[in-house]
Amino acid sequence: MSEIVLLSNVRLSFPHLIEPQRNTNEQTGQVRISYNAEFIMEPGSSGFKAFMTRYTEMAAAKWNEHATQVMQMVQQDRKLRCFGEGKEKINKKTFEIYNGYENMVYITSGRDSQPQIIQDDGSPIDPANAMAYQQITRKMYAGCRVNAAIKPWLQDNKHGRGVRCELIALQFAGDGTAFGAGEIDASAMFGNAKQAPAATAAAPDMGLPPFMQS
Repeated sequence: MSEIVLLSNVRLSFPHLIEPQRNTNEQTGQVRISYNAEFIMEPGSSGFKAFMTRYTEMAAAKWNEHATQVMQMVQQDRKLRCFGEGKEKINKKTFEIYNGYENMVYITSGRDSQPQIIQDDGSPIDPANAMAYQQITRKMYAGCRVNAAIKPWLQDNKHGRGVRCELIALQFAGDGTAFGAGEIDASAMFGNAKQAPAATAAAPDMGLPPFMQS
């Protein structure tokens, strides 16, 4: 089975594609950059099934008889995996599930350099052509649909065991409802603005301060 998994016609969320996301290690002060995004899809989608199949095969090959136990630990800790159920994506301010995630699953994928961007005709953008890269990438807003090539990999180091995902390539697949609160319409609070004649008001008698009184 190929190491690359293709996610077809999935929704894009939290994209950091032109400018990378920067995370600072509180202990070392080291800054890590990441070009990343999340992809939202239905649990029964072919892309998610292919991803989980590939992950299971890799875990079995790497951790052998301990694979089931390790995968259970990974499943119990969201920080150790790059995938999950949409109901896990809770807005910390509103405590509600993020728009578009309910009853869905997601995969988070990233890398430390810009991913390959594929044009409508299937040809890749020349990485040296920054203008063309940005022009197409700006079309990929949160909520649109994309095709994405991702590559799962297993973490096994001093930071623990887990499953991660490298973002290989992206292609714009179509428009969708953009995520976000949108503009607030306050027009119903106002009536017609009619110019009223200015009223001349008498100046209030404030009296003199004590030091000016005779």
